[in-house]
Amino acid sequence: MIPLFFATQLLTNSIQFTIEVSVNSFAQKFNVSGQQDFAGVEFPLALVNSKKDALLPEILSKLALHRDELLKQLSTHGAILFRGFPLVTAEDFDQFISAFDLPNFTYSESLSNAVRTNRTEKVFTANEAPASVSIFLHHEMAQTPVYPAKLFFFCEQAANSGGATPLCRSDILLDRLKELDPEFVSLCEGLGVRYSNTMPELDDAESGQGRSWHSTLSAESKEAAEFKLQELGYAWEWLGSGDLRVTSPILPAVKDFANGRKVFFNQLIAAFRGWKDSRNEKSRAITFGDGSEISLKSMTSVIALSDELSFDLPWQAGDVALVDNYLVMHGRRPYEGQRRVLASLVAGR
Repeated sequence: MIPLFFATQLLTNSIQFTIEVSVNSFAQKFNVSGQQDFAGVEFPLALVNSKKDALLPEILSKLALHRDELLKQLSTHGAILFRGFPLVTAEDFDQFISAFDLPNFTYSESLSNAVRTNRTEKVFTANEAPASVSIFLHHEMAQTPVYPAKLFFFCEQAANSGGATPLCRSDILLDRLKELDPEFVSLCEGLGVRYSNTMPELDDAESGQGRSWHSTLSAESKEAAEFKLQELGYAWEWLGSGDLRVTSPILPAVKDFANGRKVFFNQLIAAFRGWKDSRNEKSRAITFGDGSEISLKSMTSVIALSDELSFDLPWQAGDVALVDNYLVMHGRRPYEGQRRVLASLVAGR
């Protein structure tokens, strides 16, 4: 009789083997420079098209057939890079997304700070801040009460240099933080955090925080904006310029998702490092939920650890990345030349 532990391990290995063999009918694993390994799990999982002569309809059919297997891999690895597939346009990317048959989370219904432009109903530009601006690590829209479950990115055109998308496993980061600064983690878990920012009256594409309050809140008037903010539990202040300063309700800084993983789920790094423009000062962007200050020493440790644990995704034209927003933070490195990375969001809690 096989002991329970070994039987379980054999079953796990059998499932993994079945998934790999099945997906290998159209994609194969490959190694990408800088790829990380956490207890034998690659981060990210990298898949290259193994059917070079296949047209897009055949690839889409394969994706739909193996969707559940790929989503299991996503839950295990946190992110999947798809390379070498016949994708050129935003419309191709839209079809790739649609093959997964997942619920769309539209940019218009989001509370994202960033200015973006829709290319299709599901596809929009990633943050349009200038090339010289760093977008620091964050979970998408974790500074709001409403956030997506998964993210798709598509490289329509790679930059001449730079422009990588850093990815960081937040569960691994949290485990390391517990060893390094347990008091800070305890405060994050017990108090939560609040975020403050000033939204302009008109879109400001020169800033990573430049989306107007009209667009962010889907509001034509101040009265409609206030109604939306009240529903969401925000505090607000109208400024003489017509801009709107808002403070979020208390939001989690550490979150325990259904898969049992506890995650450093927030926008603290992005807010602390990068929420600065002509309207916003990063020193005023974040506090603990009770209004107390978050220490510079603790945030310095968080930033150093996140940099150490980050994998820089080196884009090639046609690449798609599927990211578990509950598990993985992302950002954007500065770049030179033209760079067009598109995005799409998946709803779900």
